[in-house]
Order: sequence, then structure tokens, then C-alpha cells
Amino acid sequence: MPLEASSFPQEVQVAFFMLDLLSDRWDGASGTYLGKDWSAINFLFDLYGYDDKVDIIYFMKVYENLVIAQKAEESERKRKAAERRAKSK
Repeated sequence: MPLEASSFPQEVQVAFFMLDLLSDRWDGASGTYLGKDWSAINFLFDLYGYDDKVDIIYFMKVYENLVIAQKAEESERKRKAAERRAKSK
């Protein structure tokens, strides 16, 4: 059973929220997921009045790295499946 956001400490919940507000970056040529665009992070911290930036950014980076790894694995599975289909033809 997947964990709910409310199962985590407040800093982690804020990290999920803030990371969701950042836009995604994709490589235009290959379609590879590059992670989040962090250019708006200071604006978001100021907008929502969060002062504990160090801890929140730490959790955001941990979560972003997990998402990047998952998307890379998914992309690799799709690439290998496409290669198998191409070889079988």
C-alpha cells in the first residue's frame, strides 16, 4: 500500500508540494527527462513564506533524484523493448 503524503513529516510534505510547483525540464532532441527547473525556487519560498529552506531543498533534491532514476529506468525499458521489436522484424 503506497504511503500518503500525510504520513511524512511537515518538511517532507512541503518538499513534495514545492517540487510539484516547479516545471519539468526535458531534452528536446532525445526526450530525456532532465529534472526540475529550479530557477523559481526562491520566488516560491518567498511567496509561501517558508524559512526552513535548507531542509526542504534537501528533501526536494532526494525526491527529485528518485524521480529522475525512475524515469531513466522507464526510458531504458522502452528503448530495449523497441530494440527487441526491431530485431524480430
